[in-house]
Parts: sequence; structure tokens; C-alpha cells
Amino acid sequence: MSENCFHCGLPVPPDVQFPVKYREVDQPTCCAGCQAVAVTIIQSGLSDYYQHRTEGARQAEPVPRELLEQIKLYDSDELQRSFVRFEAENLREASLMLEGITCAACVWLNEQHIRQLPGIVSVDINYSNHRARVRWDNSRVQLSAILEAVSAIGYRAHPYDAERQEALNQKERKQAINRLWAAGLSMMQVMMYAVPIYLAPDGEITPDFLWLLHWSSFILTLPVVLYSAVPFYRATWRDLKTRRVGMDTPVTIGILTAFLSSFWALINKVEHGVYFDSVSMFVFLLLGGRYLEGIARRKAGEATESLVKLIPAFAHRLTGWPDRRESEETTVAQLRPGDVILVKPGETIPADGLVLDGHSASNEALLTGESRPVTKDAGAAVIAGSVNAASPLVVRVEQTGQDTRLAGIVRLLDQALAEKPRLAVIADRFASGFVALLLLAAAGTYIGWHYIEPDRALWIMVAVLVISCPCALSLATPAALTAASGHLAALGVLTTRGHALETLPKISDVVFDKTGTLTHGDMRLLDSWTAPGRDAAAALATAAALEQGSEHPVARALLAAAGDGPHQAAEALRNHPGRGVTGRLNGRDWRIGSPEFIAAQLGDCPLPSADWHSDKTLIALADESELVALFAIGDAVRADAAPLLRQLKQRGLRVHLLSGDGAGPVSSLARQLDIDAHIARATPEDKLAYVGRLQAAGKRVLMVGDGINDAPVLAKADVSIAMGGGTDVARASGDMVLIGDRLGLIANAFELSRKTLSVIRQNLWWAAAYNIVALPLAIAGHVTPWIASLGMASSSLIVVGNALRLVKRKS
Repeated sequence: MSENCFHCGLPVPPDVQFPVKYREVDQPTCCAGCQAVAVTIIQSGLSDYYQHRTEGARQAEPVPRELLEQIKLYDSDELQRSFVRFEAENLREASLMLEGITCAACVWLNEQHIRQLPGIVSVDINYSNHRARVRWDNSRVQLSAILEAVSAIGYRAHPYDAERQEALNQKERKQAINRLWAAGLSMMQVMMYAVPIYLAPDGEITPDFLWLLHWSSFILTLPVVLYSAVPFYRATWRDLKTRRVGMDTPVTIGILTAFLSSFWALINKVEHGVYFDSVSMFVFLLLGGRYLEGIARRKAGEATESLVKLIPAFAHRLTGWPDRRESEETTVAQLRPGDVILVKPGETIPADGLVLDGHSASNEALLTGESRPVTKDAGAAVIAGSVNAASPLVVRVEQTGQDTRLAGIVRLLDQALAEKPRLAVIADRFASGFVALLLLAAAGTYIGWHYIEPDRALWIMVAVLVISCPCALSLATPAALTAASGHLAALGVLTTRGHALETLPKISDVVFDKTGTLTHGDMRLLDSWTAPGRDAAAALATAAALEQGSEHPVARALLAAAGDGPHQAAEALRNHPGRGVTGRLNGRDWRIGSPEFIAAQLGDCPLPSADWHSDKTLIALADESELVALFAIGDAVRADAAPLLRQLKQRGLRVHLLSGDGAGPVSSLARQLDIDAHIARATPEDKLAYVGRLQAAGKRVLMVGDGINDAPVLAKADVSIAMGGGTDVARASGDMVLIGDRLGLIANAFELSRKTLSVIRQNLWWAAAYNIVALPLAIAGHVTPWIASLGMASSSLIVVGNALRLVKRKS
């Protein structure tokens, strides 16, 4: 009897000796390649892989020299710019696609093996799409070394390619359709022979012809058992090798038991023991149910996966701009910051950039959730992946490849998909135990019916095995969370951590940062006063002329209010730090700055009233003799802030405001938005302590913020929402991200999370009720195997179909 290879599981040829010592025992391998890979894994301290894997690895092959040379090319900075994100100093991050992943142990092995390389900062592999996100210090380890390390343990890694991934998915779907077709055609032909046997009275069909029909059914059932049902066998074999039982174990036992017992009855001519029609029918129904389930699950996640495919392959680069407008076709991978490109109407913008020329509008719905086209003029920012809707735009490239906003969104999605929600873990754990109990129940059913009615015992046992498979139970939570996350992503809210949707309905308190969250975060001219007899437009133009060379936020607010056109040049400008600016314009001396600065010259700086914008920054403009104008500069409240807070209070939630700003602006905003609990001049430590006190009192806290100083408290809160326009650190700390900075979407998130929990409960109750009702009926002998398979497939489809209600854009 030949041995199987310890690494790949294939038979070891006779007289081949490639032993590997594993835990003091020599294990056989089939070739030098498998021996080398196994030794590498064991010597790296990763021998636990062989204990936890659920399927044999691919047969190891030596890496061809050509491939090794190709891998070295990936160290080129020019080549990496298309798929690598360059971070601070030598820190880099890349999205890689892994081939050869067959089970969760493969994911564990690759993660642990890559982490052992010097300079690796982090590595996370998503089991659902086999995409790896790797961060490394390029001064200590090169990308080629990472790719070679993956090859050394029998896998293949290459830059993530959406088209290649789609090709692999298409191949899997094609195989699933082929197996389904084979089972369906076989079932129809077998039923053609079985129906006359069921309908004809006893003795009407002669014995010779009867057994000819049975033999024909046997031959037509072979493709089902040997080809269509193979996925069930593989899954069961993986489970048994790890000494556990999975959801496909009872299905495999049911198929093989029914087929082998029917074959035994056929050989021994036991007339009432041949049920090949039931075998082909329930394999067809199970495969059909799983195929439809797969379509539904892809539909639930298509909103997030579609983001990966937004970037086009080619772009029109302009040469000689602005003197000439000659364009040349180039690949998007070759674009660099500073390049000037032409984006024609209907084309997708290939990189983040600034509009240099043109007037158009872009559709950013897939990226921000904003359904209306956004107007784009000279100076406006454009986002990679958005669509130019109206007229040609000339764009200067600012960010490309992994530095674009779209790439950042995809990274956050990868992070969310890699995390398994708590409810899903609990459901899987329960499902595993349920399968073991199901097998015991099936065995007990067979023994009991063997004494009551031996001829029916086997088929009743098969029905028990098939009808209560806990697929619906395991699908209940992930199907709903996937659908809800896809819906929120389409609206403009990224769920970056799996627990967010589970926890959000339990929130009791919502804590907001001020600047950049409830307000826009940039200084604006909110109001102005002009002395009698003075022209307001002329006063603003004079203020802009005096502030033209300043980078102060107040100066930028005045310049923005005065417009983008050229401003008159002031002479003899002199800056007085912390107070203001003096200069000469049209032969007169002017002074702009704080009211105290103006009062020092004029002796007084009267305000229109005692409380005129006391909570804003006041800037005074004066000439040689009198006060000319006053400008109130402040941070404008977001238009959707007040409606959101009203909705939160209607839900019974308590709202808090924490800000590092002064007491005046914070108190004013709290009064304006009717927020009772507010703290000014709050440091990051103060915010952290405040949220900690709320949690210690038994509250569930949602934190909404945008800045670096909000990152610690975002991480501490039960659920955190980061503004999409905030800092990278804040976005990385948030459990959810508002891509378009639209506060109103928080209400959508609350509503959809409530619906999601409701759907999860419905799914769990349905799965439990189905098993409670179906299992006793099957044990009592009221269910045939084909009805059992129909019930099992239907239960999974009902769960996924219920979850798909969350995809509808109505919340």
C-alpha cells in the first residue's frame, strides 16, 4: 500500500525517499520540492500548520529561475508605484493576491511565515478573497524577499489584480454550474426511469425489465456521485483530517450511505431498497441551493467589491502644457504626481488631482454616496474613480496608485472583511457542536427504526442527516452583516470593523468633537459690519490686499471671501505678530488686525453692539482716521448637524460635546445645537477620561471625531465614527468612516444597524425553528430524503434572501 505525501497528500511513488522529521517521527514526501517546503515550515517554527490545516497543500515545485528574476523586478520603485503605498520614510504597504490558499491554516501559515521576515510591520490575509495586505520597512526587507518567502512554502504571491481575481472567480462559478448541470440532467433521466416504477401496480412490470430500469438509474447516478458531489466530499475530508465535523459531513454521509445501500440492494435484487432517484435529486437540490446562495452573497457584497475595479487602465497625458494640448495614451500605472492629464466626458478619473482648466461635474456616488454630480471648476479637487459627467477637464495629478483616496477606502474595506464578527463566531461554534449532535441523532434514529421497520431505517436516517444541516444557522449573521455593510458603503459610510453594526443599536451616549466634525473645520467670513458711508465690497477688497501674502487661517478666510481674482498690491506691508498687519494702499495708510490692535492707534474701537459675535474671532480694518469695517471670522456649523442631533435625541440618546477650543465658541455651539453636556479646552487625555467615566457608569458610547487628538478616544469608545476628510490616524482608529463627511448618514447607520440586528434575530430564530420542527418530523419518518434536501436548501435561501432586504437603498 503506497503512502501519501506528508506535505501535499499525493501518493508517494515506489522507491522514492524524501523523508521529513516532524515531531521526532520521519514522514514521507513525494518529491524534493515538498521535502524542501516542509523542512522550511518546520525549521521556521511553524510546524503547527500541519496540525491545523484542513486540506493538503499543492504539490511543491521549485521556483523557476525566470520567475525568480521576475520577482526581483518588483523591487523597482517605478513599478511599485502602481500597487504600493509609500508611507513615512521607508514604510510601504502593498495589496497582494495569494494563490494556493485552501483553508484557514494556509492563511495562518502565510501570515506567521511572512511575519518572521525582518522589517515586516504587519500582514493580514482575507480568507474570503485571498488578498493579503502587507506593510514593511523597505530599508530592512525588499518586496522580492517577501514574494520569495511565500514561494518557499509552496504558495504564489503577486500584486493584486482585480481582473485576474475575477477570472479565478469565474472559473469557480463555471465549475459550480457544470456540476449543477450534471446533477440536473442525471436527476431528470433517473426520474424518467423511477416514475413508472412508482406508478405501476405491483407485478405489472416484469422482473427483467424492472431490474433493467434500476441498472439504468445506477449508471445515470454515477456522474452525480463521482463528479457533482465532489465539493461535499472535499469539505468533509478536510474536516475529518482535523478531527472535527463540519456542515458538509452529514451531507456526505447521507449521499454515500444512500448510494451504497441502493447499490447493495441492486446487486442483491432487494426490490424496495433502490432509491437512486433520491440520491440524484437531493444532490441537485443542494447544489442548486448553494449556487443561488452564492449569487445572493455576491450581490450583498458587490457594493464594496466594485470599488476595486473603478480605476481605468489608460489615461490621456498632455505634453507641453499649458503652451500645447497634445495628448498621448499612457497606462495609469505610469502616471506620476505633477503630470497633466485630459479627462474626456464619460471617462473615469484615473488619479486624485486638481482641475487646471475646464468646467464640468463629476459623479462621485460610488465613493462618497453623494448621488448628485459635483461641480468641478479650475482649482477644484477630483477623486480617482469618479466619472467626469459633462465636459473635458484638464487635471494635474496629485496622488496616484495606493496614495489615492479610493485606495484608502479599499484598505479600510479589507480591514473590515478580515475581521469576523462576534455573532458569527458564536454561530459557527454552535453550528459545529450541532453537527456532532446531529450525527448522534441520525445514528440513534437508524438503530430505533431498525427494530421498528428495518426497510425504512436507512432512508429515515439519510433524511435526518440532510434536513438539519446547520448551513442556515452559520449564514444567519454574516449574510446580514455583509448586506448591511454593502448598503452603507453605497450610501457613503464604510464599516471598517465587524462589531460596529452589532454594537451601534446598543449605544446610549454620543460624544462629538467640535472642529471638523460638527463644524466644517476651516475658518470662514461669517458676518461683517461697515461704517456708515463706507463701501462693504471696497472694505473687503482692501482687507484682502493687506492679507494677500499671509498664510494665517484668518487671512485665508478673508481672501476666500474676497474671491479668487487678482487683488490690488499693498505697499510697505509690515506684520505685527499676534496683532495684525499695516500697509499702504492708494496713498493711504491702513491697518488690519484685532480690535485691541486698532484701538491702540485710534484710541477706541467701538463694536456695533456689546455682544456682536462675541463668540467669533473679530478682525478690524481701519484707515488713518477711523474704523472702516469689522469682520466676524469663525468655523461654520455643518448644515446637517442640528437635524442629526434632533434625531439622536428622539431616539433617547444623550449627546455630549468635547472640544479643545475655548469656552466661548464651545458654549455658543452647545447653545446653538441644544447640547447640555459640553466641555471646552479638552485635551486628548481629558476626552479619554470623559469617555472612560461614561463607560464605567454602564453607558455604551459612540464617539465621532476627525483629528489626530481624537484617535485615542475613537479607539476607546464602544463604536467610533471618523470623518472621511479627517486625518489618516483618525480614519484608522474609527470603526466606521463617513466618506463624504455627511453627518446625516449617522442617522442612516443607526437605522440600518437596528434593521440588521432585527434581520439577524429573524434569521437565527428561523434557523432554530426550522431545525426544531424539521428534525422531529424526519426522525418520525414523515420526510423523504429528497424533501429533506429541498428543505435544507430552502432554509439557507430564506436566510440569505432575508438578508438581501438590507441591500435596498431605503434606510
